[in-house]
Amino acid sequence: MQEPPRALRSRTGGSAVTIVAMPTASSSTARTAGRAWERAARFGYAVSGVLHLLIGATIVQIGLGSSGEADQQGALGQMASTPFGTAVLWLAVVAFVALGAWQAADAIAAPGGEETTDRLKSAGRAVLYLALAFTAASIALGAAGSSGDEGAQGLAAGLMEAPGGRVLVGAVGLGIVGGGVYHVVKGARKKFLEDLSGTPAGGLGRGATRLGVVGYVAKGVALVVVGVLFVLAAASADPEKAEGLDGAVKTLLDAPGGPVLVVLVGLGFAAYGLYSFVRARYARM
Repeated sequence: MQEPPRALRSRTGGSAVTIVAMPTASSSTARTAGRAWERAARFGYAVSGVLHLLIGATIVQIGLGSSGEADQQGALGQMASTPFGTAVLWLAVVAFVALGAWQAADAIAAPGGEETTDRLKSAGRAVLYLALAFTAASIALGAAGSSGDEGAQGLAAGLMEAPGGRVLVGAVGLGIVGGGVYHVVKGARKKFLEDLSGTPAGGLGRGATRLGVVGYVAKGVALVVVGVLFVLAAASADPEKAEGLDGAVKTLLDAPGGPVLVVLVGLGFAAYGLYSFVRARYARM
């Protein structure tokens, strides 16, 4: 819908003259393109929600004694195996590219008063979503791809070959632990509500808030385990000890009360997936 013309008033020789400012074709096209970009970016949050639901279901199955690959590659592979799976993956690619580009633009063109940490968060999210787009495109094109655990071990091995490699791997691990703690705090203190322009009214809004709390805390716990595994890999100089999400889940499974912990984490990931649908509608863009 085009913006209606704006009436401007000026004075000439003491008389009022009304000037009608018509929107230009270029400005109308730019607004239309901007709205389309925003819708595609919001759809990226919805696709992320589907991935988290699939990952959550797999984690619950692992906790109950079944097997599965509890990471994004595994979830994207499940999407590819559905009817029209390739088309669905290409839609996911478009959505993740739009969302990644939106976050990158937010990092670059943020207002001057925007804090550096906020810019870095937007840049980090841009890298994450663009990486997801690349992974989805690779699977859509028929590439098998590596699992999250293989990717983590490859990263650790590559870093260890550099000077001070073990320190670098340990720093990556501590950074992931920090990200996990941030997720836990963000969930427990409900700071994720700052990312929204509003929430549904009544019980639906309260339910969405609870989903966000549970989802962020569960993701944070999983990230802390991943980070600890990187730190252990650095301490032992063994890159094989570095693991991704799937390895972190299986590490939790071996802990006391492991099956219960894993099921709770899986339910938390599913909760985050449902919250992502709320974010797709109410995200502050």
